[in-house]
Amino acid sequence: MAPVRLDDDARTAIAASTLGGLPQGVIAELTDGATRLRIAARSTVHHEGEDSPHLELVLAGLIRVQVSAADGRMMTVRYCRSGALLGVATLYAKVSRPFGIQALSDSELLSLRPAIVRGWADRDPRVARALLTETSQRVMSFVAEFSGHAFANVRQRISRHLLDLALDEQRPGELVAPISQQELADAVGTAREVVVRELRELREEGAVQTGRDGIVIRDPERLASIGSQSWNESS
Repeated sequence: MAPVRLDDDARTAIAASTLGGLPQGVIAELTDGATRLRIAARSTVHHEGEDSPHLELVLAGLIRVQVSAADGRMMTVRYCRSGALLGVATLYAKVSRPFGIQALSDSELLSLRPAIVRGWADRDPRVARALLTETSQRVMSFVAEFSGHAFANVRQRISRHLLDLALDEQRPGELVAPISQQELADAVGTAREVVVRELRELREEGAVQTGRDGIVIRDPERLASIGSQSWNESS
């Protein structure tokens, strides 16, 4: 951990977050005592069941928030990129965290001090409004995500997750989702064998190509069409 320094990356991430509309002086106070965290790919940022408050701003990389079932199955409920805030609800909820947070790629976070943020929220309605806006957005996105899982089949969920990941991990001439087949199974809440079968069918259709570094998307329009079927059918 190193003392915080608001360089261009940090300022860009803050501007993209719900804190971006706050005066620079307030932002300086909120980030007082904050630390930069460098998180290696596949490392856990926070474990499920922890009960201490935390608040981080994603500066770089790709982070996922996931929930797990008693039988070990997992489901990704959020992908977080630069500008995303992690842990706002833990500032006030006095319960064990029902989710885990993991880095999918080498990432960098700005860890803010919960006591400082709560103190400012108590005395400055602008800060309280920013946190309320963030919380409201998270509630709406989680409802949408769970609805997508509840009403979509595995094929549709796989297509959506591949596009969600690949749109943030572009390489020259390629659209790649940097995820293994087991991680994809965890993300959509199914068994690896089911994902292998679905990917084989998508590969035969020319929509994807599997490789050691991830899953290459050959026909994003096809995946988008498959992924949107659940929304169209339930609307």
